[in-house]
Amino acid sequence: MAQQALYLLAADLILVTHFLFVVFVVCGLVLILVGNTRNWRWVRNPWFRLAHLAAIGVVVLQAWLGAICPLTIWEMALRERAGDTVYAGSFIAHWLGTLLYYRFPDWVFVLCYTAFGALVLVSWYWVRPRPFIRGKNQGQ
Repeated sequence: MAQQALYLLAADLILVTHFLFVVFVVCGLVLILVGNTRNWRWVRNPWFRLAHLAAIGVVVLQAWLGAICPLTIWEMALRERAGDTVYAGSFIAHWLGTLLYYRFPDWVFVLCYTAFGALVLVSWYWVRPRPFIRGKNQGQ
């Protein structure tokens, strides 16, 4: 019984991590665009921008390859070991479908991820990050 609770706790921690990843990807773009209009310097931080671009890049690549996110696989494996119910498909497809009470075909998610990834890439050029060069004024 205690072991099952540990598996469920680990699965829930992965679920929270997954949710935070999605929030980072989605809200990151919103903050970049809003930050550009409000002159927030931190939205031009090259490390933040590179992490954001890489995050959506991984999502788009997984979608194109038809791969399920490793976080989803790990969460499901832990829930199964705990004897809990599991869902089929990807994390986003499951939870978005649950929230909207409608399940979309996989190609819709591939299209949405790709379009969102293209927006992030365009934002790289529209709201240019600062160079990666270390200098006297780096922290300002």
